[in-house]
Amino acid sequence: MKKIIAILAISFSALMASHIAIAGPHWDDDRGSERGGQGKKYRDYQQDDNDDELREKRREREERGVRRLQQHKWQTGYVMPQHYRGNSYKVDYKDTNLPKPARNQQWYKINNDYILVDSDSNSIVNIRGM
Repeated sequence: MKKIIAILAISFSALMASHIAIAGPHWDDDRGSERGGQGKKYRDYQQDDNDDELREKRREREERGVRRLQQHKWQTGYVMPQHYRGNSYKVDYKDTNLPKPARNQQWYKINNDYILVDSDSNSIVNIRGM
């Protein structure tokens, strides 16, 4: 009896799932170039304007962030921000006439400053300006 009830329940749920799949969205909502090739509608142009505004706001925000980071004043004991811990900021002490770093230390060049950072704690040990 339990097997019959289980089979009926599975069959019923499969039947309901197939009806839900059939009731998918209809694509006759004047989408323009996506379906039917009717060209852009007025709301599509409005969307393009919104995209331009969003791109402009994002660009301004990025520029503010870059200016803020360029004005950053480094001090010994501070923790090096994670953004600067990548390989692109690392420099070789031999190429730049810097003192040899101790074990677990690395020189970084950021905004024309050479910064010696302890790799274990990410704290700034020494700062040399250009």
